[in-house]
Amino acid sequence: MKNYDIIIIGAGAAGLFAARSALAVGKSVLILEMGGEPARKVAISGGGHCNITNSAAKFDRYFGRNPDFVRGALSRFTPESMLNWCYDHKLKLEEKTSGRYFCADGASAVVRALRHDTQNADIQYNTLITNIEKQNDMFVINEFCAPSVILATGGTSWGTVGVSDAGYKIAKKFGHSIVPVRPALCALKIAGADADMAGITLNAEIVIGKQSLQDSLLLTHFGIGGPLAYRVSLYDLNNGIYINLMPNTDVAQLLKNKKKTAGKRSVTSILSEYLPNRLAKKITDNCTKNIADVSDKDIEKLATRISKIFIPSDKINLHGLSAAEVVRGGVDTDDVSSKTMESKLCKGLFFAGEVLDIAGDLGGFNLHWAWASGYVAGMNA
Repeated sequence: MKNYDIIIIGAGAAGLFAARSALAVGKSVLILEMGGEPARKVAISGGGHCNITNSAAKFDRYFGRNPDFVRGALSRFTPESMLNWCYDHKLKLEEKTSGRYFCADGASAVVRALRHDTQNADIQYNTLITNIEKQNDMFVINEFCAPSVILATGGTSWGTVGVSDAGYKIAKKFGHSIVPVRPALCALKIAGADADMAGITLNAEIVIGKQSLQDSLLLTHFGIGGPLAYRVSLYDLNNGIYINLMPNTDVAQLLKNKKKTAGKRSVTSILSEYLPNRLAKKITDNCTKNIADVSDKDIEKLATRISKIFIPSDKINLHGLSAAEVVRGGVDTDDVSSKTMESKLCKGLFFAGEVLDIAGDLGGFNLHWAWASGYVAGMNA
């Protein structure tokens, strides 16, 4: 049986960054990977350009039963820390929107840099964890043993790259509770969606309780997609959502003003200035009546159809784990130290990345969580 200081289960973003940290302080490291290659999600992230971090990566952009859990790791490994890592590896970055950094050299360059940092670790690919036990102070996994194990197996999202619930099973074996897993950062299926509107994209607002989000929305044959829908999917939708197709606009007042300034134009024609024509026709039932002849009461009703479209929770379904970029749920963070990523129930057992009940907003937040939690786990294991 071969001994190591640390065994890491999972060669994704969190696992490789944990290995990097551990190797940097002189630890011997074995990485056990169930797939045939490392960092498969990293390689296809950001449309192949890897949204490597976001300067807004703070606790208020994370979700879970206790999103405050991320504070410790994020304070120890900040977005600036990740940018410095990129500069050290001569990765060319592109800031596509404020604070959102992509790798201009492509995601494969990020994977190469991670592999360079972990070249002194032993890596076993296509490895099935047949058994894990703790004997005295040592973990025994297959034919290997170590006093510390880092679970970096990820969640069960993005099934096309090969995922596993092994991390949850191992955590439960050592006494940890699993918060039920559901898809997140995914499209929403809406019962009764109009397939004729599929393909329309517009800037919109969705209100969930007291929270308001604005972003690009895609209408699909089954419901809604695009960045706005993905972000909304992170929230609890038990009370339904309100969709506003013309955010930052008092639609009723706008149309009442048009009665005075463009009275001979149709409602449909006017709305087509602000909404895609196909959508404007749908909302107005392709009304050809002059707006001057539309009562203020009917204008108010029309404004509600545009800016306060209520979708009850029983008509909303998440699109599914196979298409989700991350999951909500995972190992309950109540039994994990936010300072070290070590289990409070089993000494020597550590966690990193998506296997924990932490999910980040769209835009590099989840990868940054992987880097930060991996860094902390590797330093402390």
